Amino acid sequence: MSGTLESVIVPTTPFDDQKPGTSGLRKKVKVFMQKNYTENFVQCILDALGEKLKGSTLVVGGDGRYFSKPAINTIIRIASANEVSKLIIGQLGILSTPAVSALIRQEKVLGGIVLTASHNPGGIRNDFGIKYNIENGGPAPDQITNTIYELTKKITQYKTTPSLETDRIIDVLGTRTFNVEGRTFTVEIIDSSKEYVALMKNIFDFHKLRALIRGTDKRPAFHILLDSMNGVTGVYVRNIFVEELGASPDNNVRRVVPLDNFGEIHPDPNLTYAKDLVNALKADSSYDFGAAFDGDGDRNMILGKNAFFVTPSDSLAVLANNLECIPYFKKNGINGFARSMPTAAAVDRVAAKLGKEIFEVPTGWKYFGNLMDAGRLSLCGEESFGTGSNHIREKDGLWAVLAWLSIIEHKNMGVEDILKEHWKLYGRNYFTRYDYEECETESANQLMQHLEALIADGSFVGKSFCSGGKSYTVAKADNFSYVDPIDNSVANNQGIRILFDDGSRLIYRLSGTGSSGATIRIYIECYEKEDVLTDAQIMLKPLVNIGLEISQLKKFTGREEPTVIT
Repeated sequence: MSGTLESVIVPTTPFDDQKPGTSGLRKKVKVFMQKNYTENFVQCILDALGEKLKGSTLVVGGDGRYFSKPAINTIIRIASANEVSKLIIGQLGILSTPAVSALIRQEKVLGGIVLTASHNPGGIRNDFGIKYNIENGGPAPDQITNTIYELTKKITQYKTTPSLETDRIIDVLGTRTFNVEGRTFTVEIIDSSKEYVALMKNIFDFHKLRALIRGTDKRPAFHILLDSMNGVTGVYVRNIFVEELGASPDNNVRRVVPLDNFGEIHPDPNLTYAKDLVNALKADSSYDFGAAFDGDGDRNMILGKNAFFVTPSDSLAVLANNLECIPYFKKNGINGFARSMPTAAAVDRVAAKLGKEIFEVPTGWKYFGNLMDAGRLSLCGEESFGTGSNHIREKDGLWAVLAWLSIIEHKNMGVEDILKEHWKLYGRNYFTRYDYEECETESANQLMQHLEALIADGSFVGKSFCSGGKSYTVAKADNFSYVDPIDNSVANNQGIRILFDDGSRLIYRLSGTGSSGATIRIYIECYEKEDVLTDAQIMLKPLVNIGLEISQLKKFTGREEPTVIT
């Protein structure tokens, strides 16, 4: 332990733009680099925790994007001055979001600070983010994020220990202790993947998965291609798939070295931004399976042979219908299922058949946590490429891929055949999402106000819309609200829903995950019991046209085409 270090109080003034979104505060890097900007927000997180903070332990880590190291140094100095007892930090600051959740739960600590802007691009010109995860390992609920925001509007000072040397502290594994004004302050730098890998080995049968990937005398190797998109999952993919499961480092994995700018790509695992993976599977038919992950490792995209695309809504439903393939669920049983409101209702049909509870919650993983803690939820997902289970309290991209491979191994079927079997049994919820990114905020708000006024008109319900020879009649229209069945907390204004009498839906939301401007998202869904093999974009085109007509999107934004279609 070094000599006694003194803490100081630094005067500051509030910033007016520190309201957390769906999952933390996300801004351009240069915003966070402003004097006192990061310091203010970190101090407000700690202040929001109240008396529980003193003597506590927190986990710190992130996806390694640009500005992570300066932010971690700031957190160390501010935490030490605010009477935090210990920080557990991933080596080099690297921890996937699922790994942070797992560590919080395993170590039974107060919570964690996650440095990520998730699927948003990185580098000095792009995005950075800070979010807080609570003691169950999940994202902070609205009550805490609202408290943090209120504190950011009136902060006048922060506490820090400026003489605490942090420059190389996160580089080397091990524990260091400091004397901060007579208190022992500990910083433990841990292997980023060790505990997470151990958790996955307790959930899945690695012996069977290795036999699947490597092949056996009776079964040829199942060829996979996993794209970490230069994000944090590269560390975990190497350890799990290459070292544990015997995948080839040259032929089965790609872009596994985390880069602070993600190699100047957009680390979002969808058909637009993971186009390299899609093209690789189309070009080489020897690949049986492909998957991509986002920057911080909580999202996933699943592809079959020849880049056969599995929508996240279908992925959730298939997993729900086949959980008996996974040892974790054989041991612990299966409780309910849940999806975010915009996610297609395919999993609802599985829940009905299996006699399980089904929950529809607002967008944001934090809404699943109470249900899991109460023992009423085992599997959940969002259409935004997030899937997870009650093993942690975050979505988990690597877990989803291991779950899919477990099903493939158990059923001895390829991805496309598994989907076709599922649709034959349940019918198909055709689904697509149109994203219009970085719209002018005022125009986006005007569009939403137009929709609010439209659905408030008593004559809207019962109105019919026609396109492409199809007609849809409005059965219900509202702005989705949610009452948590566990603590009765209420979340209002979660998205405009237009529900048609045949089960089709249009959903309109402003995304809370961007760092600038506004992202308008339109979700389009229709259900077909028999016609399950038509191209999704063809099937959904009439409803897409109606959705654009109702919203008058071009009038408000001037946009002719979406930025991303998934």
